[in-house]
Amino acid sequence: MKTPKGIDSINFKRAQAILKDVIVDTNLIYSQHFSEECNNTVYIKPENLQKTGAFKIRGAYNKISKLSIIQRKKGLIASSAGNHAQGVAYAANKLNVKAVIVMPKTTPLIKVEATKKLGADVILFGDCYDEAYQHALDIQKKKDYIFIHPFNDMDIIEGQGTIGIEIIEQLNDVEIVLVPVGGGGLISGIAIAIKRLKPDVKIIGVEPYGAMAMKISLENNEIFHLEEISTIADGVAVKRPGDITFPLVKEYVDEIVSVSDFEIMEACLMLLEKHKLIGENAGVLSLAGLKKIKEKNKKIVCLISGGNIDVLTISSMIDRGLISRGRIFRFAVDLPDKPGELLKISKILAQCNANVIKLDHNQFKTIDRFLEVELDVTVETNGYKHIEEIKEVFKKHKYIIRDI
Repeated sequence: MKTPKGIDSINFKRAQAILKDVIVDTNLIYSQHFSEECNNTVYIKPENLQKTGAFKIRGAYNKISKLSIIQRKKGLIASSAGNHAQGVAYAANKLNVKAVIVMPKTTPLIKVEATKKLGADVILFGDCYDEAYQHALDIQKKKDYIFIHPFNDMDIIEGQGTIGIEIIEQLNDVEIVLVPVGGGGLISGIAIAIKRLKPDVKIIGVEPYGAMAMKISLENNEIFHLEEISTIADGVAVKRPGDITFPLVKEYVDEIVSVSDFEIMEACLMLLEKHKLIGENAGVLSLAGLKKIKEKNKKIVCLISGGNIDVLTISSMIDRGLISRGRIFRFAVDLPDKPGELLKISKILAQCNANVIKLDHNQFKTIDRFLEVELDVTVETNGYKHIEEIKEVFKKHKYIIRDI
């Protein structure tokens, strides 16, 4: 597949000038924790700290600022799972242009409300981005709006690529850059920008297992349409890469790796705990991807693409992340139905330095509730090694415990 026409017109310095007074400077942050975990020197590029909470403002503003007066008068329409919506809404508001955004019904409420507050009209339609996208196209044809694509557009790609320029300016000897991948606009821009300046820098894309449209397309050497997607990373839940972005990724990106939802949740937790930064599920794909790369002793930049996540989701993510890290251990144990047994369990847990979070004493879960009761226990632990130590102590006391 040939490189799309228009790539030669991409001018990242021009885009930087356009965005100069619009975006926040997101300087690299050194991460001792992630460096130690993967035996590399890791830096974080925190685009979650942008005005709209994500990198999307770059491409959207760059695109809309280039529209003619006649085009702006027509109004804009876009489809988005959230962050592109806010980028378009922000740019439209700042440039005094009407904007309509079609978002999937599954979009987190925080993103919907944020988009409305920026002045855009929001239409909720479909269960995923692709369904919202098709509906937006239908409206565009009827109303003659200007469509602002979230990734399959050279001006969008140009805007996103300014991140790549900044990475080189901030860490000139960077060796590897990890980038979240959805439709491919972000990684296309970053890869082109960096490869123009430093061709030897390795660009690695990261996708969730449940939405590997780009990875599968590259493996088949043609654009592949996923029948269904299943991932907590709603921001990259795209069934089909763009026909502009696919050949760009093929030419400029060195590798695509995939991560599980549990690895994503773990990365969210570690970013919050170690850096006091909030990243959304799609936003932390690059950090989750660190475990999948083979390189050691390299200077690596991980892009945190967004941080728009609601409080309830954060709570759920923390709980799941703690479990995946071995920081919370839940187990069941059958006890004789007689006084003093619960006290014995409490003493064993105290001996193991396991902090009790919850105890559920249930007589009705066992076959013979008059002889035995089941105790569900949730404790705070220091990792998997600590959990194994707890299991051994219970075994010495003749208790058989079952993981839940």
